[in-house]
Amino acid sequence: MEIARAAAGLFVTHGLRATRAEDIAQSAGIAPRTFYRYFATKEESVAPLYAAGAQRWAEAVRDAPAELSLPQALEHAVRDTLTPGVGVSAVAWEWVRTLIRLAEASPALRKVWAEVCHDAEGSLTEILARRLAPGDDIVAARLTASPRLRFAAATASAAVRVAVEVWAAGDTAPTSGEGPAALALGNLTVLRGFSWEDME
Repeated sequence: MEIARAAAGLFVTHGLRATRAEDIAQSAGIAPRTFYRYFATKEESVAPLYAAGAQRWAEAVRDAPAELSLPQALEHAVRDTLTPGVGVSAVAWEWVRTLIRLAEASPALRKVWAEVCHDAEGSLTEILARRLAPGDDIVAARLTASPRLRFAAATASAAVRVAVEVWAAGDTAPTSGEGPAALALGNLTVLRGFSWEDME
């Protein structure tokens, strides 16, 4: 994670084009050879940061109170992780904004962002399956393969991803009514009427 933080700091401060893998290695206090042992490109070096945010949200869905319905659990997780000062500081959100903007401008970084989002969608599918079948690993495994559940997880993931991307493209404060949490909650309303029964 130290390499990812070093890369993000340089990307935010100097820009993606002006930052070399060797600069990231130096900033992280490692040899360039060590950098390339973990990452093939400089863009890949921020994948752990992207993944940490996505994983934090998925884990918040998993850890939401058991009595909440799945739409409520998803909304609870958004409030828990996308509200500045609760999940991530307002200053960190400005870094997020810059990293998302860089991903929009760079095909290589956009690919990293897309891969992380796809992996997070798979994790969310497993978490939703476990919430639907608590304590029953066999049913949860079967549910994970359900096209309907995968669709629901993809929709929820896209609701959050698009909210963050739309917010990042603008200049509003992360705490505003047009911040990432507010936008994601608005997007998630599409799942309130979704039928969560008969997923198999």
